[in-house]
Amino acid sequence: MSRAGGWPRGRASAPPLAARWLARCALLAALIAPVGEARCAPAAQPVATASAGAALYQQGVLSSGEPLQALHEDGVRLQGAAAACVNCHRRSGLGSKEGNSSIPPITWRYLVEPRAQNPEDVELPYVPGMRFEREPYTDATIARAIREGIDSEGKPLSSLMPQYALNDADMQALIGYLKHLDQRRPAGVTDTVLHFATIIAPDADPVKRAGMLDVLTHYFADKNVFPLGAVPRLRSSRKMMFMVNRRWELHVWELKGPPDTWRDQLTQFLARQPVFAVVSGLGGRNWAPIHDFCEQEAVPCLFPNVEVPVETDHDFYSVYFSKGVLLESDLIAARILGEAGARSAQATKAARAVWQVYRAGDNGAHGAQALAAALKAHGIAVSNHALAPGESITHAMHGIPRSDVLVLWLRPPDVAALARIPPATDTVFMSGLLGGLDSTPLPASWRGVTRLAYPFDLPEGRRVRVDYAFGWFSIRQIPIVAPQVQADTYLACGLLAETLSHMVDAFVRDYLVERIQDMLERRILTGYYPRLTLAPGQTFASKGGYIVRFAGPDHIKLVADGDWIVP
Repeated sequence: MSRAGGWPRGRASAPPLAARWLARCALLAALIAPVGEARCAPAAQPVATASAGAALYQQGVLSSGEPLQALHEDGVRLQGAAAACVNCHRRSGLGSKEGNSSIPPITWRYLVEPRAQNPEDVELPYVPGMRFEREPYTDATIARAIREGIDSEGKPLSSLMPQYALNDADMQALIGYLKHLDQRRPAGVTDTVLHFATIIAPDADPVKRAGMLDVLTHYFADKNVFPLGAVPRLRSSRKMMFMVNRRWELHVWELKGPPDTWRDQLTQFLARQPVFAVVSGLGGRNWAPIHDFCEQEAVPCLFPNVEVPVETDHDFYSVYFSKGVLLESDLIAARILGEAGARSAQATKAARAVWQVYRAGDNGAHGAQALAAALKAHGIAVSNHALAPGESITHAMHGIPRSDVLVLWLRPPDVAALARIPPATDTVFMSGLLGGLDSTPLPASWRGVTRLAYPFDLPEGRRVRVDYAFGWFSIRQIPIVAPQVQADTYLACGLLAETLSHMVDAFVRDYLVERIQDMLERRILTGYYPRLTLAPGQTFASKGGYIVRFAGPDHIKLVADGDWIVP
C-alpha cells in the first residue's frame, strides 16, 4: 500500500455487531458535529498545522480542510465527522465499551507500553480494553494500523476498526496528537488527595447556599472517614483492581463583584489550587462566565444548581441535570401550541394571545424570552410585562382579556401577593422552579385555573429515590432548607464517587466526563428525576417534565395534567 494513502483490500465481511457499532458511531458524530456541518459542508479551508491533529481526531477534517475518508471492511464508507476517531475512542482517547465489545485506549503511553506477561506487570492506570499482551507500537506500525487495520504484530485489528486514507502529513499530525493526548500531569490530584471545588455566584440564594454547602461538607467528611492507605504500585487484574484511597478536599470558590470580574477571580483560584473537577455549585442570574471558564480551562463542572444554564451544541466540560427555566419554557410552549393546534383543527376560534409577567433582571426574563420566541414563530402574539423594582404585581394584570393565556415567571413573594387580586384569565401557566414547586404560596383562588411547569418527577414518583438522601440528611442532622437543591447536590456527589471508583486511578478530566456519560443511565437513585442520560454531545441529563395542576377539594395536591413531555 502507498504511504500517501489509498484503500487496502478488505478482509472478511463484518459481523452484525460491526454494522451496529458503525451506526452508533455515525449517530454520535451527528450529535457532536457542529450545527450545519452534515447538512451543508462549506468550501474546504486548510487547517493550521498546530491544530491539524485535533481537527482530524475530533471533527474528521483533514489539514486541507477536506473531510476525512474511511472505509469499513463491509464496504460502508464514512467521511467527515462520521469518520472521526472521537466517535469510538472518545475525546480522552481512552476508549469506550458497548456490551461485550471494548474500544481500546489509543493515547500514546498505552500504545507504546511494553508487552507484559500479566496485568500485574502493567505500570499504567487501568482502563477497560487496555492491551498488555502485544508488542508496543511505533510511528510506522500505528500508521499501518490506521491505514490497513493491522496491529503492531501484523495481526488484523477488530472488525470495528475502519481503514483511513491519510497522506503522510495528516498521518504525522494525527500521531502527534495521540502522543500529547494524555501527557499532562493530572491537575488537582496528588498521591493522597483529590482536590475539588464548588463555585458560588455572589447573587446566589443564601438559603440554598447554606443547604448546598451543608450537604457537600458532610459528604466530603464521610468520604474521608476511612484512613488513607499506602500508595502501592498500581495494579490491575481480571479479579481485582487496586487503587489509592485518596482524601477528598473541597475548595469553596465564592465569587464577588460584577460578572466581568469573575473570570480573573476563577483563574486566580485555579492557580492557587488546581482542582480535578467542580462539583455542584450555585448560580444566580448569570452563570455564563463560570460555564465559559470551565470550558476554556478544561475543568469538568458537574451538575451545578443553575436556573438558567448555558445552552450550546459544542461544549463538553459543563454538564447539568436540567435546562431549568429554559426547559419550563419548552414545556409551556408545547402545551400552548398543542392546544392552539387542536383549536385550529376544530375551527372554533383563532389562537389566543399570551401575556407574560416577570421581574426585570430575574431569571424569569430568560424563560419569558425563550417562550416568546417559540410562540411568535408559530404566529401567536406575546406581550411581556417586566415588573420594575418595587412595582406591585397588581399593576401587571390590568387589561388582560379573560380568554387569553397568562404566564407567570415569579418568585414566592410575588406569587403570594396574587391573593390581593382575582385570576386575570381562565388559563394561567406558572414556573414551578421559580415559584417554589410543591411549596408554592399560590393563593387558593388561583389554583383552579393555574398549571405549573414542573421539570421533575412528581412527588409520589420520586419519593423512593429521594428518601435515601433525606434519610442521610436526617442522620447527619442536616436541616432540609432547599430540598431540590440539596437532593441534586447529594446526587452529584454520589455520581462523582461512583464514577471515580470505576475510573480507578486514570485521572484524566475528559475521561471523568465520559465515564459519567456512560454510567448515568444505569443509576437507580436519580433523585428528583425519573431518568437521567447523557449521550456524547449532550449537556443536560434530564430531558423532560410535566405540566401539573392542583387537585383535590382544597387544590393542594399536585397531579400530572397530561403525560411526561420531552420537548
